[in-house]
Amino acid sequence: MELPEECLRLRIYVGESDFWEHRPLYEAVVMTAREAGLAGATVFRSSMGFGANSRIHTSKILNLSTDLPVVVEIVDEPSKIQAFGEKLGTMVKGGLVTIEPVRVVHYSHAKAPE
Repeated sequence: MELPEECLRLRIYVGESDFWEHRPLYEAVVMTAREAGLAGATVFRSSMGFGANSRIHTSKILNLSTDLPVVVEIVDEPSKIQAFGEKLGTMVKGGLVTIEPVRVVHYSHAKAPE
């Protein structure tokens, strides 16, 4: 698969305790993106953050949260990102979803050693 130089980056900010259809929301987003044929998705788990309710979520031992921030990031061509963004409306009930332009300078998989 090749990507054009001008793409969009979709970021989905949720909590790790958010679910959709009995599975973690971040996992459901990644699997749905794969099924939709998007170029790839990466999940980042954070050690601290807050959202719309301003409640701090942290991994500090004295204040251990079971709902740490999670970001799912997807980069692909604009038409695919826009179409996938519409699917997210049914999946993401709380959190933040952003789309921003990015310039792709390299996209490939590593070749297996011979």
